[in-house]
Amino acid sequence: MSVATSLVTAAEFAQMPDPGHPQELVRGVVVNMLPPRFRHGKVCGRITTLLTVYADQHQLGHVLGNDSGVVTEHKPDTVRGADVFLVSYAKVPANADPDYLTIAPDAVFEVRSPSDRWRDVLAKVAEYLHLGVPAVYVLDPDTSRIHCYFQDQPEEILNATDELVGIGLLSGFRVPVAKFFE
Repeated sequence: MSVATSLVTAAEFAQMPDPGHPQELVRGVVVNMLPPRFRHGKVCGRITTLLTVYADQHQLGHVLGNDSGVVTEHKPDTVRGADVFLVSYAKVPANADPDYLTIAPDAVFEVRSPSDRWRDVLAKVAEYLHLGVPAVYVLDPDTSRIHCYFQDQPEEILNATDELVGIGLLSGFRVPVAKFFE
């Protein structure tokens, strides 16, 4: 005997009470996640600081972190909790406050946790790229590397001695890779 379960929409997911731990909506199913560890939070904080300073200096747009929701798929809906992302004021005006971002951010930064499987990380990257995100950066604190993914280009891996050079809205954003992992 099977039990039928209904799929949750992004709108319904936004109205659910806070469970006290991270969750994502993956193809209509609520998925519980482990709370990030200290190192993960520290790297996310560095990304947010570096990106916010640059975005504010150039009045580029919103920098969001803390697993803010990005709708990456519809019917069934998927809402991913991006570690950090940038979306321009042209896409989301400065005074706007949507529940979730329903369009492609201009850049997404994900931090790989020790419990993350690369298969799952790459699935998330593929969703962001399919949505139209121009650049997805996966930072791996274990190796101090940044895996860079762009539309229709091969993966680029940056080591601690390299420099991350932004594209698109982040053209001119240049940061030594090691700075993200300090």
